Amino acid sequence: MSARIFISLGSNIEPERYIKAALDELSRHFNHLLCSSVFESESVGFAGCNFLNMVVAADTELSIGEVVAVFKQIEQAHGRIASAKKFSARSLDLDLLLYNDVISQDPIELPRAEILTNAFVLWPLAEIAPELIHQGVGKSYQSLWDEYDKTRQKLWPIPFTCPQMA
Repeated sequence: MSARIFISLGSNIEPERYIKAALDELSRHFNHLLCSSVFESESVGFAGCNFLNMVVAADTELSIGEVVAVFKQIEQAHGRIASAKKFSARSLDLDLLLYNDVISQDPIELPRAEILTNAFVLWPLAEIAPELIHQGVGKSYQSLWDEYDKTRQKLWPIPFTCPQMA
């Protein structure tokens, strides 16, 4: 059975290089990639260089656990240190935000909590899936973005050419 997944991508170490590398890797593993705009944001939770972030939608036949394993392999292949602190600089961060309408805690939390707290996740998600409903709160991602306190985190769209992946 095919699943629609939404993936958060982020980097603040050579971010353009690693975002492009992640998109190349994702296109090898998943079908029908749809990319949001790329946003630059200040680091959250630590003092560091700005991040580039985006959200990508894709289709997959893999299970949730298999998707997460692919993300870990991609991160490690591109310099991510598995033992690094949660709030630290990173070459690449891939997080599964949504897997169809699944609500779960195991093997990971879905929908991912950061959707509701981080502008760098919610804005690009609302951009590519505005009418999709958050299964935990029953509101569309566009409504959630409209209601979000935009003074909490600074971010802005940047020019970034994503490869065409349909």
